Amino acid sequence: PAGPAMIATGAALSGLKDRRPEWKPWLAVIEEVVREAEMGRWDAAVPAFPHAPDRRAPLLADSTIAVPVSLARRLLERLIRTATRGGTAKMATLERLAPAHLEVTALFKASLCHEIDRVAEAAAAAGVNEEALQAAVALLALPFLQACNRQHAAGLSESWIEAYCPVCGSWPAFAEVRGIERTRHFRCGRCGGAWHAQALSCPYCSMSEHDQLVALVPEQGSSHAVIDACKRCLGYVKTFATLQGCAPGAVMLEDLASVDLDVAALEQGYMRPAGAECPLDVSVIEAAEPRGFFPWSR
Repeated sequence: PAGPAMIATGAALSGLKDRRPEWKPWLAVIEEVVREAEMGRWDAAVPAFPHAPDRRAPLLADSTIAVPVSLARRLLERLIRTATRGGTAKMATLERLAPAHLEVTALFKASLCHEIDRVAEAAAAAGVNEEALQAAVALLALPFLQACNRQHAAGLSESWIEAYCPVCGSWPAFAEVRGIERTRHFRCGRCGGAWHAQALSCPYCSMSEHDQLVALVPEQGSSHAVIDACKRCLGYVKTFATLQGCAPGAVMLEDLASVDLDVAALEQGYMRPAGAECPLDVSVIEAAEPRGFFPWSR
């Protein structure tokens, strides 16, 4: 049976489909990743970390990850197949790919570590649209990352003081100001993690001078949303007032649903850094495939 987090994620996806029908082709791809993450197939791939991360390095930094290649390949095949059905010209080029011949382990690492150059090389070699392949590969590691968050994040967030994710090192997708206590938390759009955020401080350059920090409220925006921006580094983070944090699987969806705030920030000259602040530098190897008569199913 579906738990509260799964129900909340499903509701967020359904709401996004209703509000953005023009996004239907891409949301179909997102739905494949959401479904995969909820099924728990990647839990066994999460390494057993001997100790918590140090003050600056996230949990996955310098780790060795044994990837179940058949599971990763099936997910990649579904992402590509769903993308090509969407009808957009860029995504249609992915029909030329032969997933059975792709270096899935290398692409999984590229997804995990934001190695866009590696994906660009794969796109050029296959003669497909690079933007389309980058978008699909970026989703490949998300079910694994959310499994890492489920198993380990609870013991990390209390002591973590950095502005990037304690699990995967990514910059926050947005911040939440929760409840009547107005405690501030960052959220990761990849693993779904949550961790304490310092108030009145830029997460990117640590600026804390009040005259260098601004709050932008779009004219047509929601009353519970604001854009916190820094005049020094021109970075920004979306901030939402909420009673409680959204479900881990819904963070990526809430980030997409608030794209109007991103557009407003860009129009004012502010940008959100891409990728991760802390390189993971992981080693990715192939896991031993389980023996038996029943392969991984959908």
